[in-house]
Amino acid sequence: MQPIPLASLLPVDLAPTDVKVHFAVWNQVKHPIDVLAADWAEWQGWNSYRSANDDFNRRFVFSVAQDKGDASLWLFGGVWEVLERRPEQYTQSYRVQLREDLLGAWIRRLYVRHRRTGRNIRRTFESVLPTMTVASVLPEPFTGDPFPGHDRINHSLADLQAVVAQARADWRIALESMKGVYVIHDQQTGQRYVGSAYGDTGIWQRWSTYAATLHGGNVGLQALVEDKGEEYYRTNMRFALLEYWSMRTDDDHVLERESYWKDVLHARSLGHNRN
Repeated sequence: MQPIPLASLLPVDLAPTDVKVHFAVWNQVKHPIDVLAADWAEWQGWNSYRSANDDFNRRFVFSVAQDKGDASLWLFGGVWEVLERRPEQYTQSYRVQLREDLLGAWIRRLYVRHRRTGRNIRRTFESVLPTMTVASVLPEPFTGDPFPGHDRINHSLADLQAVVAQARADWRIALESMKGVYVIHDQQTGQRYVGSAYGDTGIWQRWSTYAATLHGGNVGLQALVEDKGEEYYRTNMRFALLEYWSMRTDDDHVLERESYWKDVLHARSLGHNRN
């Protein structure tokens, strides 16, 4: 089956020669698709940012956010009209306004397929449009990563922060009434930290603390943040559940299983646990 060209969806009054495409990619802190899903004002800021060059030097910006799992997939983030261009570099020097009359119904629903070449993330529309196709259309606007299941969690701290910021109901409901033992592992070094949620604190509340503080108050993790820096920590520290139970589970059982996993994973001798 032949893919549908993106050009076939464009309104006649959106001439490619009037448009720059913004291929928004990970900025070493946040994934653009998370920003697009969670914070519209911040997403507008991403499309207002000027680097050293006057890249958005046409009337419109066609914005797309890169998918986290497939670098050739892009979620449509709106057509923005550039109303003002200021000369300041490395700041939000463009004043842009969303044009809802131009493909507004497709925002956060249309996935575009495009394999980007080179490092330039701001391109003339006519130069890339011939290779941009419709990948899929979501029935509802994208609101972030759905809860994958308790036994399928393998997410970075940056992912977790996005979920908490969105206050996603599927994640919160699945985790807030559960005790459990979890592991945080550094995908670069393999070092691990084993922790638990018990008492009146469910997994959601405990992990929300990590999203807010990065280290959750743990001495070993706090030292890692100070040593490696926040960007490294957000990107490389990944969360997974080892075991989980209802809130009726006795705390002594949770703590015994936490100690067991610390021994099994050598989290004290080779990892970040200090007790």
